Amino acid sequence: MTPPALLQNTMLSCVVELPHDFRADDVLAFHGRDSAQIAEYTDAQTFMKGLMWSGLAACLTIRFHARHADVELKIDKSPIDSAPLDRMEPNASSDANETAELRRMAVRMLGLTQQIDDFERTYRAHPQLGPLIAGHPGLRVPLTASPFEALAWAITGQQISLGVAISLRRKMILAAGVRHSSGLACHPDAQRLSRLTEADLRQAGFSQAKAQTLMILCHLISEHRLPLDAWVDALPVDTIREQLLAIRGIGPWTVEYTLLRGFGWLDGSLHGDAAVRRSLQALLGCTEKLTSEQTKQWLAPFSPWRALVAAHLWAALGVKGA
Repeated sequence: MTPPALLQNTMLSCVVELPHDFRADDVLAFHGRDSAQIAEYTDAQTFMKGLMWSGLAACLTIRFHARHADVELKIDKSPIDSAPLDRMEPNASSDANETAELRRMAVRMLGLTQQIDDFERTYRAHPQLGPLIAGHPGLRVPLTASPFEALAWAITGQQISLGVAISLRRKMILAAGVRHSSGLACHPDAQRLSRLTEADLRQAGFSQAKAQTLMILCHLISEHRLPLDAWVDALPVDTIREQLLAIRGIGPWTVEYTLLRGFGWLDGSLHGDAAVRRSLQALLGCTEKLTSEQTKQWLAPFSPWRALVAAHLWAALGVKGA
């Protein structure tokens, strides 16, 4: 029996400083939402996540300390016995660029690009929001590793419970079939997921409509017609919204959620979110359920922080991992 080819391995690392009010538990809760831990692993101060890095299986590890986080990315390269010569020699310039990109990704994922100080100062004395802010000071929204992951998660979770969505996501990751040498399964990128068929996703438990939407999305990204990653820095919100809404199966809630979890945009109106409406109903002491329109009107004055308000409403309800 021929032994499996050894893998080259690249390790990137950096340190990210944390503000005094950083809430590591929120990040750990988001990435630990799947108790099966097939693609993410969390403990009291660390999370590990399987992901794709430039088309290769990788494992991201972030360890939290009092005022900083250690960030490591372990990338499985091609088998040594078949690797091109130029991949065998380290490239200092390339490693520096990749390390810088790793740091940018970690900063986004930890919510450190979100300007929450002005929000908290502005609404600390607000009769309804003030108590929420006091109960969750420093609340930031943890992000996914990529906009595609956020969008795939939003599509997966349309009109089903969080528990069912987590199970579907797990099956999709396993169906994609990418596993890092650490043992963690890797969340697929669009190129990898596009190798699956609609029938594969249906077998994993997706409805026909969701399977078709995911396939359309993957092909648009693979054909460079939907440049999600290129939008991260520029954040052309109107363009993102217009192009996503043009895809069959993607509606306003999916877009606003993706803008929040994938891009860190804090002004999306998540009035279509059932948990947001339920939490707001409790906050206002209403006996009847609030409609989407009522919730939209209540959130409107809090622009440009409407999605951050929604995150506080999630936190008040005890929703973790949404």
